[in-house]
Amino acid sequence: MKHVVLVGLDPAAIDFADPALPQGMTAEKIRAGVTLALTDFAAGGWHAQNCFINPDETAVPAVERCLAGQVYDCVVIGTCLRQPPSRLVLFEAVVNAIHRAAPQAAIAFNIAVRQPHAGSDMRPVLDFLGFPVYRDLARLLT
Repeated sequence: MKHVVLVGLDPAAIDFADPALPQGMTAEKIRAGVTLALTDFAAGGWHAQNCFINPDETAVPAVERCLAGQVYDCVVIGTCLRQPPSRLVLFEAVVNAIHRAAPQAAIAFNIAVRQPHAGSDMRPVLDFLGFPVYRDLARLLT
């Protein structure tokens, strides 16, 4: 069985008023999208888990703990960790922690569709990894 982990900011720690983030995004929508993603990965025969982190000095150790003890085939980094641009230092630190803790894993990114009625789209990640077509998350995020 292959293994994937989703790494992203804890929705409770995100300032959704930031204009650099997708308009209309909320903590509830992120949690619903993660739940659906985990379900779909499992339905596709993959073991998947989530790793929410905080945007502070605990982020790198939290990522290292999430990745310890398991060999991962892919680590998916969420949009709110990559955006806004003010998070670049955190983003780089997390990517480096992933590379150190899971050097064999592909690092992938979900795509935030910047439309008020849509949210994260994992299809490019899953197409790259050879997954069957991923369920559209937009229905959860309208």
